[in-house]
Amino acid sequence: MNVELFFRTFIIGISIAAAVGPMSLLCIQRTLTRGYLYGLISGLGIASADGLYASVSAFGLTAISNVLISQNWWVHLVGGIFLIYLGCRTALTPPAQKAARTVTVRDLPHAYGTTLVLTLTNPMTIISFALIFASVGLGNTSGTVPALGVTLSIFLGSLCWWLVLVSGVSLLRERLTTTWLLWINRLSGGGIVLFGLLILFKV
Repeated sequence: MNVELFFRTFIIGISIAAAVGPMSLLCIQRTLTRGYLYGLISGLGIASADGLYASVSAFGLTAISNVLISQNWWVHLVGGIFLIYLGCRTALTPPAQKAARTVTVRDLPHAYGTTLVLTLTNPMTIISFALIFASVGLGNTSGTVPALGVTLSIFLGSLCWWLVLVSGVSLLRERLTTTWLLWINRLSGGGIVLFGLLILFKV
């Protein structure tokens, strides 16, 4: 895999991750209320899902892609309901006084798993990758090594975005009062519920 291809796909990973959506709201809210590590692990879950979908596009696995797209109705239904549940839970959760003290090792799998599943239940992610790959001449990347390289660079690009976002947001955490954190929970939760409802309307 040449350097040019690596950076092209790295930028694609950043661009897709940077799109404003429910995952952005959730990651920001978690960073503010639960701390840097919890937010970063949440971002890692999103980046992992991006990497998985990128591998489907990079390896030209059209059978898997067609199955995912054909199950669009069920995926939207599950994803929409899950987002509404998560949004309500987020809105009703009181902010922690000290984020660092509220997170344990047992909390991290939950942070990772929820964002991984939510990102995977959005079939538009794989469609976005397929369209972008085709537009920049990366459709059905020939060879196992180049395809693995593309998948890795997409994952690293996505992870880099979440690392920067979480680091920036965490700097604001100590400056926010409990009242501000409470309203952040409510607004973030409301936004996530709205995204969930929009997904359900597409079912």
